[in-house]
Amino acid sequence: MSIKDKLLAQKIYLLLGALFITSLVVSNLIFQKFFYWYPFDITIFGAKLFEISVGILPYPITFLITDLISEIYGKKRANQIVIAGIFASVFSLLIVFTANTVPATNWSPVSDGLFTTVFGNTIIAVFASMMAYLLAQLVDIQIYHFWKRMTNGKHLWLRNNFSTFLSQFVDTFSVLFLLCSFGEIGWDKFYGLLISGFIFKVLIALIDTPFLYLGVYLFKKRFKLKNNQELNLL
Repeated sequence: MSIKDKLLAQKIYLLLGALFITSLVVSNLIFQKFFYWYPFDITIFGAKLFEISVGILPYPITFLITDLISEIYGKKRANQIVIAGIFASVFSLLIVFTANTVPATNWSPVSDGLFTTVFGNTIIAVFASMMAYLLAQLVDIQIYHFWKRMTNGKHLWLRNNFSTFLSQFVDTFSVLFLLCSFGEIGWDKFYGLLISGFIFKVLIALIDTPFLYLGVYLFKKRFKLKNNQELNLL
């Protein structure tokens, strides 16, 4: 690769990293609002399909980006993005904690009580999310590269969906288990939210597969990559 191509690849990697970290941090901050989408009149363990946190909306983007980075830049670069995401989550947690600690003025549009209601539980949420996210992303990257080796770089849809399905279940189960354990969500909602959240994530994973194919195609065409070849930024 020429120096120009390496610089372009580095810029794209930084952009993907920025999208990844933003999606992760935002999902941790907005999780307390739940929304509904009822395409089917189905109730599972007391929860209708679908009643889920808005935090789930940007979260699947992180798995799409790590799969794309894994495919193009390799396992090491994907793990680096995961670590950067953890650091960003911890840093955002410290900012929210500090903001929640300092007293509001009597004319502040957002009072202490309102701020605590919206962000006060973020510490527990981010901790739960980080633990679930770390485990899920490690599972996702490991399975993705396992199938990549097994198929010799072929059948992109297979490794994308197999890795995402399992990792999304691990993530959904782990974060709900921790939130229920901390008393943020009642145990009576656990199974319903688990199944509803997982099915929703599976649907999103299926939808994002064509976008992964498009991204991989554009990368391979621009940088003239062969099958199973990865970009080396160093």
